[in-house]
Amino acid sequence: MTDIYRVDVEITAPVFDTEVTARVADAIANVFPNADLEESHGEIRATAHSLEHFSDLLHRQEILDTARGEFFGNREGDDTFTFALKKQAAFEDRVNFSVGEPDELGEIAVRVRVQEPTLEEYVDHVAPPTEDGRPIEP
Repeated sequence: MTDIYRVDVEITAPVFDTEVTARVADAIANVFPNADLEESHGEIRATAHSLEHFSDLLHRQEILDTARGEFFGNREGDDTFTFALKKQAAFEDRVNFSVGEPDELGEIAVRVRVQEPTLEEYVDHVAPPTEDGRPIEP
């Protein structure tokens, strides 16, 4: 049986005068290739309904525990979590969570609302728990 996931992903990133809008759009598209992007003056907004490619990047970079810490550490209620990514890393098709002081060029802000299943089950799907650095199969 295939699991059904219903999620809404909202992505926003500022575009400063010193930046090329297309590069910021590419940074978002590299990490969230299925996102629908909308450019406006000084900002790019995007929506998606999957974090599959993002999950693949987390697995490839072997940063599942870091991701889980960010997701659970930035939880908003029972169904939402947020995180921020560095634009330059995203432009290079890499995940680098932005923690601490905000990046001077701003960051890619991501808000994930999980409708189905539970937030915990979805996080386990995107960034499963690990043991000795390897994902634990349920």
